[in-house]
Amino acid sequence: MDATLTASLPLRPASIPISRPQQIMRTKTTSHCIPEDPTSTASPRSGAPSLTYSSSSDEPEEPLPPRRRRASTKLISQNAADVQRLIGEPATRLIEKCCGGGCCMAVTQTDGLDYERVPVPDNDAFRALELKVGVIPTTLSGIPQLPAKTVSLLPVQNPPAVPLATDSANTSTQEPKDGSIDFTPSQDSHGVDTSVHPPSFVQPHPPYNVYSARIFTARELTRPGAEKRTYHFDLDVTDYPEELGVDFKVGGAIGVMAPNEDSVVDELLELLLIPRYIRDRPVLLKTESGRWPTVWCEDQPRELITTRRDLLTWCSDIQSYPPTKPLLRILAEYATDPAEKKILSYICSAEGQGVFCDFRTGPHITINQLLHAFPSSKPPLDHLLSHLQQLMPRFYSLSNDPHESCVPAAGCARLVEIAVTVHETPNWRNGERTGVGSGFFERQARKFIEAEKRGEKLDLRIPMFKGLMANPLAREFVADGPMLLIGAGVGVAPFRGFVQRRLKNANCANKVWVLQGVRDSLLDELYSGEWGVHEDEVKKVVQSRRPGSGHPKYVQDEVRAQADLVWFIINSLDGRVFVCGSSKGMGEGVEDALIDVAMLKGNLSREQATEFWDLKKNAGQYIAETW
Repeated sequence: MDATLTASLPLRPASIPISRPQQIMRTKTTSHCIPEDPTSTASPRSGAPSLTYSSSSDEPEEPLPPRRRRASTKLISQNAADVQRLIGEPATRLIEKCCGGGCCMAVTQTDGLDYERVPVPDNDAFRALELKVGVIPTTLSGIPQLPAKTVSLLPVQNPPAVPLATDSANTSTQEPKDGSIDFTPSQDSHGVDTSVHPPSFVQPHPPYNVYSARIFTARELTRPGAEKRTYHFDLDVTDYPEELGVDFKVGGAIGVMAPNEDSVVDELLELLLIPRYIRDRPVLLKTESGRWPTVWCEDQPRELITTRRDLLTWCSDIQSYPPTKPLLRILAEYATDPAEKKILSYICSAEGQGVFCDFRTGPHITINQLLHAFPSSKPPLDHLLSHLQQLMPRFYSLSNDPHESCVPAAGCARLVEIAVTVHETPNWRNGERTGVGSGFFERQARKFIEAEKRGEKLDLRIPMFKGLMANPLAREFVADGPMLLIGAGVGVAPFRGFVQRRLKNANCANKVWVLQGVRDSLLDELYSGEWGVHEDEVKKVVQSRRPGSGHPKYVQDEVRAQADLVWFIINSLDGRVFVCGSSKGMGEGVEDALIDVAMLKGNLSREQATEFWDLKKNAGQYIAETW
């Protein structure tokens, strides 16, 4: 049997009587992986509904005629304006939702307090914060105590020579280390070129070190004009050391220790007035407790030799988190300008709780922007490091079948493939700034592509480790049974590995279907023509901004259009529905569409349909990986 695309109306499988969601009758299956549907005279080739390209898939469904109301029912209102006209203004109204930061407990302006107008800093960084600090109480309450300094940077007497690795591949040695012992200057290995690889004490995957993977190839998947840029990477993991019971899996994700951008680190060092000649000088780092700067080693005091630049490049996140009160309190403590100190103290106080909540709900504000906004504040680096977040690894799903990735032309190198979409947020300098991980990948990709145009081959590296090989996508993937894969944007990348694995099994090759959501297939359809044979039979591309289309259409709309196929798969033995992509919009929309399918095909109420998919999720048949 195969799943040939057809222009006819979708076939309906024999109805499956359902009295309750818990009692789902399954279709009879063969001894192998292909479930059989009750015999249909209209389609002798396949018992499963196929992806259809009928006009009903591309056009909105005609609205059903309104149900006749009972004679005893009279419509008196159908919108909020009518309700307000009938019952008048309610006593309680929702003004806005609380951000969760305690702004609902903020102290309001009262006549019993004296207020003063404080001059605000006259710079673009402060104006971009959009703080509402017109008048400030002369007396503030609830200001937290100055946070303790738990990190110390001490000079090293006669620092030993720090050899730089001539070949960054040398950093791939994966000798297990005991995370329970302190890293003292004599025990810490400094044979690492930290300009391309994290220090040896950074261990997101203890007891193993971070692996230096060579970029085998890099290319841009999207075309000029696409709303978001996406890059493809082939990473050489031929000599990745074996780990007991852990291997790269279909649907798995690798972890990447991406550094902060060099220019951002240099700017921060300049703002803190740290002289250039000591930025790369070895220092003795002492911590009183915690895992920082090792990521996931034991929670304990530490002593190790490092540099100020390495700590800011590899260990501290300086742009991904909104500012906290401890951080603002530190800036207030070291501000020499009275007006800046007053404003920072006000944000930390009980009276300024609402202003503080604006930080939480607004765009992420970087440490550099805060120091530009309050230029008189120059906190010591060790005190600042005590309360910055740990720079955490980023995770990226594999977009290929890692078990069959040998490249004979390269001496049978083993490759893993990933796709990375560049995340951008507005910058206070009227531009865009990229995320830590995606920005790092884009810089590496551009170096590779530009060198390739010149006929050069650069040795570019990605610091990585085996990350999540037991995540839901990898754990629930099976080699047989029908599967429906629903993804939008870069969320469709891991499904490419699913299809590659399935197409190797002739008996199961026609039991996998892909619904891929894109904005415009000419600009941002990922991996077009790279899914293997029979791609046009297993994959349906849904364009939300197709030129000439009268209305936008999303992947969740196609889920409703393919209701027969969805219902057949989820009620088949070993049938699975996978969803991957952004939870905002796409993930929520697909979940609603699946509920609509269950209501339509199973004759269920909305509550019963929701319970039906919850049961399927618990049974491992409905798997959603969203972010």
